[in-house]
Amino acid sequence: MAIKHFLQFSDFTLDEYEYVIERARHIKRKFKNYETYHPLVDRTLVMVFEKNSTRTRLSFEAGMHQLGGAAIYLNTRDSQLGRGEPVEDAAQVISRMCDIVMIRTFGQEIVERFAQHSRVPVVNGLTNEQHPCQVLADVFTFIEHRGSIRGKVVAWIGDANNMLYSWLQAAEVFGFHLNVSTPKGYDIDPKLVSPGNKSYTLFEKPSDACVGADLVTTDVWTSMGYEEENAARLKAFDGWIVDNAKMHRANADALFMHCLPAHRGEEVAAEVIDGPQSVVWDEAENRLHVQKALLEYLVLGKLD
Repeated sequence: MAIKHFLQFSDFTLDEYEYVIERARHIKRKFKNYETYHPLVDRTLVMVFEKNSTRTRLSFEAGMHQLGGAAIYLNTRDSQLGRGEPVEDAAQVISRMCDIVMIRTFGQEIVERFAQHSRVPVVNGLTNEQHPCQVLADVFTFIEHRGSIRGKVVAWIGDANNMLYSWLQAAEVFGFHLNVSTPKGYDIDPKLVSPGNKSYTLFEKPSDACVGADLVTTDVWTSMGYEEENAARLKAFDGWIVDNAKMHRANADALFMHCLPAHRGEEVAAEVIDGPQSVVWDEAENRLHVQKALLEYLVLGKLD
């Protein structure tokens, strides 16, 4: 099979996502039934981290072990990448010693340059511009709870960050609509949205974006790498908290999601994230299952 990378959500077709989601269901059932499943025995995943992580490292590392393979953790601070080795050179070396690579870093261009010089599949574990694995887990979680996401409405409340850009791509692939409300100065960068994308509507007031939503989702106001802007962001995001008043404007059976970690009292009220509409713990767990299906597909291709 030709090398396939997963660097942004638009890299896969709907048919590929439907396959991966079905495999995730299958693999999750096996996990819950304590059934051994080792399709990646003797295969190795290298995980390259420039940004710290809890869920990304745990889900990929545990997932690879559960598939029968091995996972190796590399932090750029402890490797030659942190001492100025060109990304292209690192890709040539690392990809000759493993079967698949996951990278969590800052700029999207880093994972793209790495993939261009890699002999094995590369997965984007997070960049400043994209977070496709998380949105794949979110879509899978919605489907588990509510069925098809096609034709549904997802409300995004917060800044235009990597999560939103992956949601915008997902909306085009899966055929749902995105209601977006961002504070002034933190709006969508047109350069990061595909030309002609009509799958979203902008709202000045976050409460209006929630009207008729089947899913309301948000993220921290200050993402990793933007800590110096925290005070300004707290001021600019005043009123963008997802609270019960906003959830009540969504559909009665609307779900709430957050990629975590969360700051209760800032981007989300405790009454929402700990309330009955929240599925954040299922969402976090599903990173494990969808990424196992993703690893299986990228390494082995479609299985009969």
